Amino acid sequence: MSGVVGRRLRKLDSLKKATGEAVYADDISLPRMLHAKILRSPHAHARIKKVDFARALKHPGVMGVLEGKELPGKYGIIPWTQDETALAVNKALFIGDEVAAVAAVDELAAQEALELIDVEYEVLPALVEPEAALADKANVLHEGNKHGNVTKHVDLTFGDVEAALAKSAAVVEENFFYAGSTHTPIEPHCAVAQYDGEGNLTVWSSTQIPHYVHRELSKVLGIAPARVRVIQPFLGGAFGGKSDPFSLEFVVAKLAMKLGRPVKCLFTREEVFWAHRGRHPMKMRFKVGLSKEGAIEAVDSKILIDGGAYSSFGLVTAYYSGQLLTGPYQFGTYHFDSTRVFTNKPPCGPKRGHGSVQPRFAFEVALDMAAEKLGLDPIEVRRRNFIGQNVKTVNGQQITSNGFLQALEAVEKASGWKERKGKLGYGKGLGVAGSMYISGTAYPIYPNDMPQSGIQVKLDRSGKVTIFSGASDIGQGTNSQVAYLIAEEIGCDPRDCTVVAADTDLTPVDLGAYSSRGTFMVGIACVEAGQKLWALLSQAVGEKWGVSTEQVDASWGTFRGPQVDQQMSFRDAVQLTEAKFGTLGATGSYRTEKLGGDYRGGTIGASPAYSFTAHVAEVHVDVETGQWKVQRIWAAHDCGKAINPTLVEGQIEGSVYMGFGEAAMEEMTYYPSGLHKGPSLLDYRIPTSVDTPELSAMIIESVDPKGPHGAKEAGEGPLHPVIPAISNAIYDAVGVRFTELPFYPGQLFKMLKEKKA
Repeated sequence: MSGVVGRRLRKLDSLKKATGEAVYADDISLPRMLHAKILRSPHAHARIKKVDFARALKHPGVMGVLEGKELPGKYGIIPWTQDETALAVNKALFIGDEVAAVAAVDELAAQEALELIDVEYEVLPALVEPEAALADKANVLHEGNKHGNVTKHVDLTFGDVEAALAKSAAVVEENFFYAGSTHTPIEPHCAVAQYDGEGNLTVWSSTQIPHYVHRELSKVLGIAPARVRVIQPFLGGAFGGKSDPFSLEFVVAKLAMKLGRPVKCLFTREEVFWAHRGRHPMKMRFKVGLSKEGAIEAVDSKILIDGGAYSSFGLVTAYYSGQLLTGPYQFGTYHFDSTRVFTNKPPCGPKRGHGSVQPRFAFEVALDMAAEKLGLDPIEVRRRNFIGQNVKTVNGQQITSNGFLQALEAVEKASGWKERKGKLGYGKGLGVAGSMYISGTAYPIYPNDMPQSGIQVKLDRSGKVTIFSGASDIGQGTNSQVAYLIAEEIGCDPRDCTVVAADTDLTPVDLGAYSSRGTFMVGIACVEAGQKLWALLSQAVGEKWGVSTEQVDASWGTFRGPQVDQQMSFRDAVQLTEAKFGTLGATGSYRTEKLGGDYRGGTIGASPAYSFTAHVAEVHVDVETGQWKVQRIWAAHDCGKAINPTLVEGQIEGSVYMGFGEAAMEEMTYYPSGLHKGPSLLDYRIPTSVDTPELSAMIIESVDPKGPHGAKEAGEGPLHPVIPAISNAIYDAVGVRFTELPFYPGQLFKMLKEKKA
């Protein structure tokens, strides 16, 4: 057919972004628009006794104010753990928690008015560390929670782990710590709201979940869903950090309703750190047992998760910290015990590779430690434990295609592992790690039998193809992928496709850009819609030429038949088909299939397809100072089929960059009071282009039988192995092993001194 899939094509929005034509949320300016600012708590834990707006209302330019009791409805992304309000109603639960809001004619007036709002607080004990929050039964952050300060506790066992450990030839037991980190997208959170005279609310938001924002706005504001419209403009990065509903969306909506004027709220960079929803800090204890041949006999983990002040995706996080570990290797037996705890810090949520990056680090390092005890090559141990394809994991997850062995072989060969491992000299080393990740969650966040993704396609007699997609393009290229797949199915030129996206009034429902669901689930919807249209197009053209539909072909805007003179433009084919069948359009959907283990929580982590990744890192260490540098990272990723190889390589490189940053320098740190030590891009360090190592992205294509043209995810899976690969490489270089993140040079210098002593 078309030959679009697999081509290195330009993204649909690339020129608009490059030239500045792209309109982001903060670019939106409406007539008579007001600006809102949010007052934040200076206390980590405090009861709100009184909010007095008298002085603020007298400030020039102030048009209105808002307090928590005006929006008392609780919301949250997970239906069973909704514990947030747009503004704090009774208690503030972290320094930076939203307490009140003001709308003024400009940002400066609104900011000045915040300082005139008088709040009377009753300061309560701050529980900043998860151990303290667990132990303190008297100070419960969410009063009425029967589990105290525990968000979720998961304890699942698959087989007799203790017996398997007892018979293992090598057992490693080690503690690991993964510091919290945050997303640092270029674009801060921003929302604009307009409420018209007919009772219709429109909210433009820099969100990656327009559908869920739509649901929660309707619920909290008490407006019929049909009267709420959410539009996602161009988005300047998210990485999971915009996959919750946020206070500013409710604040601008309510203020617009109260004041009868459009309202905008743009977070400062400091506020983005308070809003957060980044990677959870985890304290992990892992036991790994290997047979004398290197087979994984047992894995046992106990994980304490610092969730911050609210639930967010926390219920899922507690499961993901264990459920997503059971590939690409075959586990003999497995047990995980994870507890997510509320603390008086900004709430954590999903960051690229949600919930499973931390335990993957711990396990892959422990696996190397066990392999060393047996004198086995780390790559060979991983190869021997390969789980295979068309199999079930020990915890009941169905694996279809699996290109892990090919990925392992690719990085082994590219890095010169066999020739160089252990032979580079003191201070230089190689490390390896592997991983598995989901291609979308099998089940929607809220239970329903409707499609998780939908596509509508309209063919115009001009040859223009308009695709209506509810999916969120957050920079990863979803809108481009939609055009590529439709063009592949119907034979048009993808440059003739226009994508109308992420507008709840105009597009079918899509659940959002999270859990790497876009390629697989949106892609299947595209293929279904395209095939419906192709059936009509090929029939009409085939009848015109007197040939069967199987003899009709089309690519890049030209239809062809078996005879040399049988050729027609896509536009003519559309007009011919419209004359025969009437106005042309089609829909496609992705529907949930039953997946996962038959036990409580067995569906969490279940996915229609899993991606697989292998990394090798080369590290050089200055043993005199502890400074270390990653020379190069080879990353091979099984994405099923690369719809656009350039985009897949970009996703691999972006994932590796982000993981490298977390290994090297990224950390959310707090004073004992709960105050963030540096909520700015000056103090919270991320790698620059100068810091970033050379990256070699290698695509492995296993062609998944369920995926659109065989495709699987590539957005989050490639992040997982890089951190343990770096840790394992540092060990190979100097013989000391990092079990805590970040891998600070000062700590390495200290470990080297202790080793020498």
